[in-house]
Amino acid sequence: MLRLLLLIGALVASLPAFADAPGANGQAVPPTIAIIIDDMGHNLREGERLIALDQPITLAFLPYRRFTRSLAESAHRRNKEIMLHAPMANTHNFDLGPGGLTNSMSRQEVITTLRRSLQAIPHVQGVNNHMGSLLTQRIEPMEWVMSELYRYPLYFVDSRTIASSVASDVAEAYRIPTLTRDVFLDHKQTEEFVDQQFKRLVQLARRNGSAIGIGHPHQVTVDYLEKHLPQLDQQGIAVATVSAVWALRNNNQTMFAEGEKQPVAPTLAKRPTRRQP
Repeated sequence: MLRLLLLIGALVASLPAFADAPGANGQAVPPTIAIIIDDMGHNLREGERLIALDQPITLAFLPYRRFTRSLAESAHRRNKEIMLHAPMANTHNFDLGPGGLTNSMSRQEVITTLRRSLQAIPHVQGVNNHMGSLLTQRIEPMEWVMSELYRYPLYFVDSRTIASSVASDVAEAYRIPTLTRDVFLDHKQTEEFVDQQFKRLVQLARRNGSAIGIGHPHQVTVDYLEKHLPQLDQQGIAVATVSAVWALRNNNQTMFAEGEKQPVAPTLAKRPTRRQP
């Protein structure tokens, strides 16, 4: 049944979004971008600069890093949206650090590790994957992750570190609000490359109505955002949080009903799991 739901989810995800879709007041919604900054928590200076930005960017924090809790509290005071940047096993065997979800973990180990990471980050509203090119290809551990997120509830963004990721499809099968990264802004740390990727992000938003970019707290990235984000309004481009972009793509719905931030559907977490062939 899950594989059928995944197929349906993939078909739905392939449908185009429209830039001129009406908003809640019947007016056209401007092209909108969401920017997620990953790897928050270990760089105090750049973290503080990002928090000081006027635009509603979304900040994804690694668990248990030196400045994770203090920066997350400060970000919340500045009305920034906060995510857990959950470390997941990758195909290169790069070290995951504290809170890592590995390929060898049992269901209970995955759930316990994820739950503790979520508890370590105040004001968390969603999750995306840090690395994860191995784990996000596997249906079973993704089911374990999504069964836990469903209980809060929280949204999920697939960072899409590998094209064959099934993470967002499994999230949709679990009825978790989900989106997928469109552009990485700074995997080359030069101003020219960040500029090229940022313009690509804006172009995608103009074409599809909205787009999601992921960057990191590198000095070159923060310098670029400080300079260029304030110019977007004159270009007719809006900046929004992840949850706001989700709402734009879903007929202006809110992700979760009022008062729904509590454990729900515990039987879903106990559903039988399947081994992949």
